[in-house]
Amino acid sequence: MNGNIVPQKTETGSSKEDGDKVDPAEQSLLNKLIRRNLVRNRNQVEVLQRDPTSPLFSVKTFEELRLPQNLIAQSQSGTGKTAAFALAMLSHVNPSDRWTQCLCISPTYELALQIGQVIKQMGKFYSEVKVAYAIRGNKVERGTKIQEHIVIGTPGTALDWCSKFKFIDPKKIKVFVLDEADVMIATQGHQDQSIRIQRLLPKDCQMLLLSATFEDSVWRFAEKIIPDPNIIKLKREEETLDTIKQFYVVCKEKEDKFTALCNIYGSLTIAQAMIFCHTRKMAAWLTGQLSKEGHQVALLSGEMTVEQRADVIERFRNGKEKVLVTTNVCSRGIDVEQVSIVVNFDLPVDREGKADNETYLHRIGRTGRFGRKGFAFNMVDSPKSMDIINQVEEHFNRKILKLDTEDLDELERMIN
Repeated sequence: MNGNIVPQKTETGSSKEDGDKVDPAEQSLLNKLIRRNLVRNRNQVEVLQRDPTSPLFSVKTFEELRLPQNLIAQSQSGTGKTAAFALAMLSHVNPSDRWTQCLCISPTYELALQIGQVIKQMGKFYSEVKVAYAIRGNKVERGTKIQEHIVIGTPGTALDWCSKFKFIDPKKIKVFVLDEADVMIATQGHQDQSIRIQRLLPKDCQMLLLSATFEDSVWRFAEKIIPDPNIIKLKREEETLDTIKQFYVVCKEKEDKFTALCNIYGSLTIAQAMIFCHTRKMAAWLTGQLSKEGHQVALLSGEMTVEQRADVIERFRNGKEKVLVTTNVCSRGIDVEQVSIVVNFDLPVDREGKADNETYLHRIGRTGRFGRKGFAFNMVDSPKSMDIINQVEEHFNRKILKLDTEDLDELERMIN
């Protein structure tokens, strides 16, 4: 089985009213495709040891460190989670034992293939170690025993290989990895299948669970599947907002929004900007208008394949386009150091029409990265939009200032 990525199907299900729906598996794959280097992270890390009385500072050997412990780890994409568990699996393999010793499950076969590529890259000087994929389309004859040392797969197929077809003896597994836990629980059936796999494993198997986010639902799932874990996670802080100046601009309709946007863009000496719209139709219209004004602009939306989106983001990161217009498909996880402006051309709202504070934070967090100053501009075109601004202010306990984009002197004063 080779590690080539199979092109994704285009997204469906998005309406003009609710804009692009973010598929968590596609978003995770997108982040893996564009994370070619480790990202820097300013958030504080919290470490909870299983044994708080352990005198680790006094150990004299690696054995005393008791490194093969169960672990729950949470951090954003690009911080090295895949490399960490790939190293853990490679270090536990005995190449002379021709059976599966490490099992890693991931929510989609595309993500599984990405993990396999990392393992192959890290193990390129450890050529004796072989990798197999327990994914759809990888046919194995009945009665076969898998001889590859590391198996990466999706929960359903991996469960079949361990129990129904007995291609793998789960009692011989030394390391069990559950990656992308936050994506896993968003997929029907994966939680139950993952738990069933875990129950087949020996008690001394090292178990690792990794997630980019750590909502309560992820934590409950982690507690079910990882016994007595050490925990490493980012403390939930909105310190990013301290480096971002936030404004709102009152407009009547989309043409007024566009005029305000042009005034803002013209008043700032900026490198790059990201503009968020609620629907694909609005994003396409705005991209056309900006192009007519002579701006180097790219469009990112949900009908693109993951590979196409990754290519657009790479071009933007390399400065080939200065403005990126997008829907929610790009609100999370994209770190471009040169971005100094984020514009909410449409404010983010949930299905009930209230402020979507989480999406707001992820959107404006695309600027103010790496300790730099950033600017967030919110277009307000109705009393309802103003109510959304008030909700965001209350939620984050931070003031969003009113900006008159027609008064260029005031605009320059407030921004600078």
